[in-house]
Amino acid sequence: MAAERGLAMATCTAPVNIAVIKYWGKRDTDLILPINSSLSVTLHQDQLRTTTTAAASRDFTEDRLWLNGKEVDVGHPRVQACLREVSALARLYGLEEELSEVARRGSGSACRSMFGGFVQWQRGERPDGTDSLALQVAPETHWPELRVLVLVVSGEKKPVGSTAGMQTSVETSPLLKHRAEVVVPERLAQMMQHIQERDFEGFGQLAMRDSNQFHATCLDTFPPIFYLTDVSRHIIALVHRYNAHHGHTKVAYTFDAGPNAVIFALADAVAEFVEVVRRSFPPAANGDQFVRGLPVGSAALPQELLAAVLAEPLPGAVRYILHTKPGPGPQLVDDPSQHLLGADGLPRSRA
Repeated sequence: MAAERGLAMATCTAPVNIAVIKYWGKRDTDLILPINSSLSVTLHQDQLRTTTTAAASRDFTEDRLWLNGKEVDVGHPRVQACLREVSALARLYGLEEELSEVARRGSGSACRSMFGGFVQWQRGERPDGTDSLALQVAPETHWPELRVLVLVVSGEKKPVGSTAGMQTSVETSPLLKHRAEVVVPERLAQMMQHIQERDFEGFGQLAMRDSNQFHATCLDTFPPIFYLTDVSRHIIALVHRYNAHHGHTKVAYTFDAGPNAVIFALADAVAEFVEVVRRSFPPAANGDQFVRGLPVGSAALPQELLAAVLAEPLPGAVRYILHTKPGPGPQLVDDPSQHLLGADGLPRSRA
């Protein structure tokens, strides 16, 4: 925390989370209340994180916000809701559950990033949303062998934004209603048990089934929503061929509202599967940068695996692979030199 000439400033980093039991659809669009609970894995900030600096001063005459170096409109209702909540909490500390409620007001799934490891966003029952909070199911240290591979297919903006897409699904998809009321409660309990027992077979199977059903609700939406691409479907087929060859679930996929695959695996399966992906989607021009993040060892692929698993290669279809693992929740940055804002409250130039 910095304090210069009445200026208070703090910088923190926050992680990305990947849902294994998906959230799709709100029962209250103003309070961002979900139609079903969800469960996610928080990814390690050494590989993926956002950095935010907040500054407050009595001398400031208005709220201003910069995103990736560009000033954006603070008049958006979600931004205003977050600013109101943060102002009310400015004098309070150690209120992680309440802070998850603030995060939820900006983006529903963001509330799960308030904790590390494995996190449930509870649907809640109260109309005011005060019981719709994120809670940690298990810390990031709970399953040390678990690894995550993000297969980046596209960095393009999705054709249908999540906010618009999920509300169309709520209004038109009978499958989504059945999923929220019948399927998810049972799956949530099963997934928490798989995590507690570190049962990768059960965890992986259920993560894939839930991802598939989420995208089925998108197809059941009218007009239908397509987030998966041909490359996404090739990855899905590759995972199933790979697991079938080994006779059990060695890797598992999940896809959010976009074409990029998130692959779960145990540490001893990573090197072989990365080589399978490299052979299936040969890097176009970035062979030395194709695998990023945590180190990945080399692996020789047996001929019978190549024959059973590999199909016609699609060069350049996967841009790169990011190797990471579960990680902690938000971190306060103590080094003042890492503030994104200067003493005047304006963005520092990052030459």
